Amino acid sequence: MRRRGLLKAALPLGVAATALGAVPASAAPDTPAPRGRDRIDVHCHLIPDFYRESLAAHGVTEIGGVPVPAWSPPLAVDFMNRYGIQTQVVSVSEPGVTHLSSAEERVAMAQRLNTYTSRHLVHTKSAPLKGRFGGFAVLPLGDAVDEQDVARAVTEARRAVSDLKLDGVGIFSSYGGTYLGDPMFAPLMKALDDLGAMVFIHPVTPQNYPDLGLPPFLYEFTFDTTRALVNMLYKGVYQRYPRIRWLAAHAGGTLPYISYRTSLLTLTPAIAQQVGATGADDSSPYFRKLFYDTALSPAPQTMKSVRELAGTQHILFATDWPFSSALFPAAGDPAPQLDETFAPAERLAVERSNALAQFPALAARIGAGPA
Repeated sequence: MRRRGLLKAALPLGVAATALGAVPASAAPDTPAPRGRDRIDVHCHLIPDFYRESLAAHGVTEIGGVPVPAWSPPLAVDFMNRYGIQTQVVSVSEPGVTHLSSAEERVAMAQRLNTYTSRHLVHTKSAPLKGRFGGFAVLPLGDAVDEQDVARAVTEARRAVSDLKLDGVGIFSSYGGTYLGDPMFAPLMKALDDLGAMVFIHPVTPQNYPDLGLPPFLYEFTFDTTRALVNMLYKGVYQRYPRIRWLAAHAGGTLPYISYRTSLLTLTPAIAQQVGATGADDSSPYFRKLFYDTALSPAPQTMKSVRELAGTQHILFATDWPFSSALFPAAGDPAPQLDETFAPAERLAVERSNALAQFPALAARIGAGPA
């Protein structure tokens, strides 16, 4: 079994850490201030050895034609230190646990991953790792989603947030061609709403996409995120479950750029009724309330569109490490393109205070109140 997905490669790690420091309170809003280790990275991934071994045992040894990248807590901390990152909020990327054929295996692996994330990263007592990680739960959903699969996902979501005290829940844009917004997911949406969860939507390689001989991360990942976000609009998910806070990977795919076009049926109810899309009213408040990360999307072509749609306060810094390692310089500023869209004070909000406001438990763990 060979998975096609994000073109991922890792660079050697191991240079000295940057000095810990904070932006001085006296710094003028538009005057660049010295940066220390203050960034919060909301989109990056963990690949513990037991999970890597499970992938390999099922034929998943590479993604996008390159080996699954190296990962360990020390490598993650080294990366953070090199790029001025205080904390990573980690999640499980494609394929999640969908490579496992039985429900029992998927539940066991999801539980093991979430327990590992909680005990050994998020709530660890190890001094080198303490305060360096947050975590999104992975759900035991497979490629063939049914009612029992969703019920098991509900149970694990509640355990992960309420008992393991993870910072939110990770979910894929689609599972075997079933997209977020499908009525099948309604019990899970209700549970996530009851939890008031931050839910991170990560894309997957869609089924039956036209193969142009290019890695799907270039465009198919963004399209799949967009499909999920638009489907949830017209299926009334944002309306019915207002306490869920949605974080869309990679700046929401293509949604910011085409948000007006995709909202047209909400502006013309008669046409919407003709095509059976009656689950939404004016889309603008819903798309504006979503949160968008900067992973693989820091350039102004994307960031200015996201800022126009949702405002700076709904944009959160992200790296997509370790899958994006080849994109970074040796050390220093991990996303210099952000300066082309954001003034220094805005950039500090994107890279830190916006995340602290949305992850209050994480802010408390690292001793930083929301700005």
